[in-house]
Amino acid sequence: MRALRILLIIAVILGGIFVAADRIAVNMAESEAADKIKSSQGLTSTPEISIKGFPFLTQVVGKELDEVDVSLAGITATAGDRSVNVTEVKAELRKVRIDSSFSSAVADQADGSARISYADLTKAAPQGATVSYAGADRAAKGQVKVTGPLTDLLEGAGIDVPGALKGMLDGRTITTYSTVVLNGGSTVQLRAEAMPKLPVPGFDEKLRKAVDYDLKIAGMPSSIKLDKVDATESGLGFSGKGTDVSLAG
Repeated sequence: MRALRILLIIAVILGGIFVAADRIAVNMAESEAADKIKSSQGLTSTPEISIKGFPFLTQVVGKELDEVDVSLAGITATAGDRSVNVTEVKAELRKVRIDSSFSSAVADQADGSARISYADLTKAAPQGATVSYAGADRAAKGQVKVTGPLTDLLEGAGIDVPGALKGMLDGRTITTYSTVVLNGGSTVQLRAEAMPKLPVPGFDEKLRKAVDYDLKIAGMPSSIKLDKVDATESGLGFSGKGTDVSLAG
C-alpha cells in the first residue's frame, strides 16, 4: 500500500508538471502566432489568439490544431476620405495545419464575423446623413434608416443648389431606407430604396447619389469572404466563411 501511495503521488506530480508545461507552451505559441498574424496581415495592433484543445503539445506533435480563435482590433472601413472602426472582428479557425516552428499556419475552414455600429455608419455616411435602425420589419430585409436635411445632403455631396431651390428645400428633411449588400466579400454598399420627388428635374438622382455610399473593410484575412449582413438594433453584423485560410508566413 505504501508503494502504491508513492506511485500515485509521483503520478499526480508528473501530471501537474505536464499540465504546467503544456500551458506554458500554448501561451508561447499564442504569442508567437499573434505576432506573425500581425505582420503577415499588416495589422496596426496585435490580435488576441486562443488555441483550444488539450493537451496542446500532442496537437503540435500531430502538426494540426483543433481550433484557434482570433480576435482582431484596428480593422477599419473607409468611404472616400472617411474612416471608421470595425469592431468585434473575430475568426474561428478549425483544423489548423502548422509546422514545428509556427512559421506557417493554414486553417482548413474558418468562420469570420465583424460589426459596425450605427454611430460609425453615420460617421462614414455622406455629410448630413444619419444612419439608424429601421425597425424589425425593415431590418429583416437588410435595410437601415437614413435621414437628413435635404440641403445639407445635396451640398455635402458637392451639388450646387440654386438659390430658388434652396429656399424651397430649407427646413425639409428626408427619411429613406437603404438596403445593405456585400460586394466582393469586403465592400459594404448602402443603396436607397426610394427617394422623394424634388421640384427641379434631375435633382432626384443627384439626391440619390448624395445618400448612397460604399464602405470598404480592410484588414480581414484575405481568404475569409464576408457574404452575409444582418441589421440589428446596435448596428450591422457581418459574417462569412473561408477555406485554406493562411494566417502566417
